[in-house]
Amino acid sequence: MWTSVFIYSIEHPAGGYKKIFESCEELAEPIPAHVSGKIPAWLTGSLLRVGPGLFEIGDEPFYHLFDGQALMHKFDLKDGHVTYYRRFIRTDAYVRAMTEKRIVITEFGTTAYPDPCKNIFSRFFTYFQGIEVTDNCLVNIYPIGEDFYACTETNYITKVDPDTLETIKKVDLCNYLSVNGVTAHPHTEPDGTVYNIGNCFGKNMSLAYNIVKIPPPQDDKSDPIEKSKVLVQFPSSERFKPSYVHSFGMTENYFVFVETPVKINLLKFLTSWSIRGTNYMDCFESNDKMGTWFHLATKNPGEYIDHKFRTSAFNLFHHINCYEDQGFIVVDLCTWKGHDFVYNYLYLANMRQNWEEVKKAAMRAPQPEVQISKKKIENISSLGFVCVSAFEFPQINYKKYCGKNYTFAYGLGLNHFVPDRLNVKSKETWIWQEPDAYPSEPLFVQSPDAKDEDEGVLMSIVVKPGVTQRPAFLLILSATDLTEIARAEVDVMIPVTLHGMYKP
Repeated sequence: MWTSVFIYSIEHPAGGYKKIFESCEELAEPIPAHVSGKIPAWLTGSLLRVGPGLFEIGDEPFYHLFDGQALMHKFDLKDGHVTYYRRFIRTDAYVRAMTEKRIVITEFGTTAYPDPCKNIFSRFFTYFQGIEVTDNCLVNIYPIGEDFYACTETNYITKVDPDTLETIKKVDLCNYLSVNGVTAHPHTEPDGTVYNIGNCFGKNMSLAYNIVKIPPPQDDKSDPIEKSKVLVQFPSSERFKPSYVHSFGMTENYFVFVETPVKINLLKFLTSWSIRGTNYMDCFESNDKMGTWFHLATKNPGEYIDHKFRTSAFNLFHHINCYEDQGFIVVDLCTWKGHDFVYNYLYLANMRQNWEEVKKAAMRAPQPEVQISKKKIENISSLGFVCVSAFEFPQINYKKYCGKNYTFAYGLGLNHFVPDRLNVKSKETWIWQEPDAYPSEPLFVQSPDAKDEDEGVLMSIVVKPGVTQRPAFLLILSATDLTEIARAEVDVMIPVTLHGMYKP
C-alpha cells in the first residue's frame, strides 16, 4: 500500500520521509493551529484519524507498518479556529506493553515472546496457552449507534470518546456474532445500520465468510451490538485457507464479495503459532493458480446467489463504490496486479531504507490500478475491466452516493502521492500537489445545502518532514477543483495515519 505510493514521487531530501514512521508522544491538551485561508463557516466538527504512533517498546522494535501502537488524532474546527489533539488508545496491547516495558501481544508482523525473567517452565507453558489476539485498533474509526469505535481486523473493537479521545472499553464481537474477525471498512446506511464481513467456520467445519448486520440506534438506548446478527454467508473456495478480506461492496440491493488469491493458512495459524512464535504475516500465502472470484448476495432477504465469476489474480484492499445500472452491477475497485501480497513490502526496515532502495523495492511490488467492472445480475457470465487511473485510499460522497450511480472519486494518487479527484465516467483527473509533502487519505465532507455530488470539501493531514516549523497541517481543498481553501498548521510532527472519519 504505502511502499508503492512512494514509487513515482518526486525525489525528496534523503531520509526526510522516514519521519512519518517515527514514534511520537501524545499531547497533554489540544494545541492551537495557525490558520491561513478561510475555513467555511459551516465546517464545524472534528476530523478523527488513527494510525501507528509508537514503533518500539523500550529496546524492542515493531517490524511492520501495521504493528505500531494505535494513536488517535483529532482536528477540531469551530468558528474558523482549529485545534489539534492526540492520545494513544489504551488497548490491552498498549497498556500491558507499557507496564511490562516489552512487546507482550503478537502484532501483525512482530512476534511477542514470553517474559525472559520467568523461569524456563513458565516460558515453556506460555507457548501452549493458545493464541492471544491483538486489540491494537490502528486502522479505522466508525460509529455504531451513538458510540464510536476504533478497530483493526480482529474480533476486538475499542469504544472511544470522540471528544476527549478517552478509551472506554474493549468489545469482543465473538460474544455476539459467529465471526473470527471483521474488516475495518464496514458500510453504514442512512438510518445507522452497519454491515460488515468476516470469516468463520460454517457447517461441518467448512470455512465461510459472514455478512453481519448491526441495527441502528435503539429507541430504548440499548447497545445495538447486542442485537447484531449474521445476515448471509458466502462459501470459501478453500476449506482451511480463507482469503484476506479488507473491504467489501454494497449496492442498494446486493452485497459484493471479492475473494482474492491472498490466503491465510489456518492450519499454520492454529498450530505453529503457539509452538514457534509465528506472527500474522507468517501465516499468509498466495495461491498463484486461484485467480480472483466475485460473489454476490441479496440484502433483503440475505441470500447467496449460487453463481460466481473468476478473473485474473489481483490484490484488493479498498472498494471505491458499487451500484446497480440497468441489470448490471458496476464494481469499482483499487486493485494491485498479481497474487504477491502487497503487505510483504510494508516492513518498516524496507520503508526506512535509503530512497533509492525504497524505489527498487517498490518496483518489485505489485503495481496498482483502478478497475471498473460490469457484472450482469441475471446471467453472471462475463466480466470486463477498464483501468482508469492509479490511486489508493478511495473516498466518495458516501452519505449520498454509497451504492448508487456516482461520478466522482477521491484518493491518493500513486503517481505523485497527492490527493486526486477522478471522474469515473470521463476518466478526467485533477490533482493537488506541493513539494516534499505527504498527505493522508482525503475525506469528503458535503456542504450543507449541496445540490451537486462534488459540492463540498476534502480534508487531509499533510506532513512536511523537512520543515523545522509547523511540519504538519490540516489541508482543506475544494472538492470541485482541488483548489486550496485553507490550511491549519501545527508545530508538531504527525506520523502516518491510515483511515478515519469526519464527525459534524
